[in-house]
Amino acid sequence: MIYGKPVFFTTLRPTLEGAWIPALAMVLECACGTGAISMFVAPVCARLIATDFSNGMLKQTAKKAKRFTNIEVAYADITKLDFPDNCFDKVIAGNVIHLLDNPQAAVMELVRVCKPEGKVIIPTYINKKDGKTGKMAALLGKADAGFKRQTESLSRRRGCVL
Repeated sequence: MIYGKPVFFTTLRPTLEGAWIPALAMVLECACGTGAISMFVAPVCARLIATDFSNGMLKQTAKKAKRFTNIEVAYADITKLDFPDNCFDKVIAGNVIHLLDNPQAAVMELVRVCKPEGKVIIPTYINKKDGKTGKMAALLGKADAGFKRQTESLSRRRGCVL
């Protein structure tokens, strides 16, 4: 199950709790999809801007977000974000970087809009719980997706959580 209870409790929740999202945090979520992560983050932050490249996904997130007053749902290209430098306390891009044609450009944009003392959070659910490479990760590697190789040096630059 993608974003089902097993994934949420074994990967998403520990990742977000480990990143500690303070009550006054300004959070950007890129590739929000159906809003699964948004619904977890919204109750614990001051403001959340949930973005996606797909209008269909944004409609689903907007429908779920109606119960919150601190969520803005907006169209955005993760590789060309229309936000100023250093403006978010936390920047989240869940389960998307490894799917992009240019993951390095996306990570550079996430880091650019994140405050220097902030944190970029990139939960990616392609490895097994024990940290070993799963079948999907191995397949992506054979297809030369190279997610880990392309983003490792960028992630070390400024406290990214992969």
